[in-house]
Amino acid sequence: MAATSAISNIDTVIFDVGNVLYQWDLRCLFEKLIDDPQELDWFLQNVVTTEWHFQHDAGRALADMLPERIAQFPQYEALITAYAARFNETIPGPVDGSLALVEKLAANHVPIFGITNFGAELWQNFRTTAPIFDLFEDIVVSGDEKLLKPDRAIYQLALKRFERSAAQCLFIDDRLENIEGALAEGIKSHHFTNAAALEQELHALHLLS
Repeated sequence: MAATSAISNIDTVIFDVGNVLYQWDLRCLFEKLIDDPQELDWFLQNVVTTEWHFQHDAGRALADMLPERIAQFPQYEALITAYAARFNETIPGPVDGSLALVEKLAANHVPIFGITNFGAELWQNFRTTAPIFDLFEDIVVSGDEKLLKPDRAIYQLALKRFERSAAQCLFIDDRLENIEGALAEGIKSHHFTNAAALEQELHALHLLS
């Protein structure tokens, strides 16, 4: 009986963006610009790395990051500049089936929100290309807040801003550490692997009919 009651309390869905709604991989851009596979691997492991990129997610300005990196790797200046100028090419398209689930939830009048680790400047450029986010009531962007998932503070901030209790929400993310951060705040969470499994969960929670 308690489990049924908990399920019935969930009326809100909070999505991650990268690799839940939209594919993301730095390689998608740089494989167009570096022909040699070994050089490409080295570049992604040492120059434009995911760890370096995450500094922007955490709130560092591109105006600080790019000159610093170019000073370290001057031979790659054009490619480091391309990271910012052509970042949307690291996002090759939607994850299969995910945007349709957002549309179904919206049609069911389920409130939809987002929490994404995304740099503020790069988010502004990407957001204009993705009208699906018009269906979201609000999105917490890590670069704006200078808080990264899985820091519990970003979930606390989101719940306050969304005016939701943890017990009302289902959080969806592809990274296990982010799921664990949300669970620590008492938010029911779905570790995303594919849209079909998520759709089953949404039906089980009576968020989709």
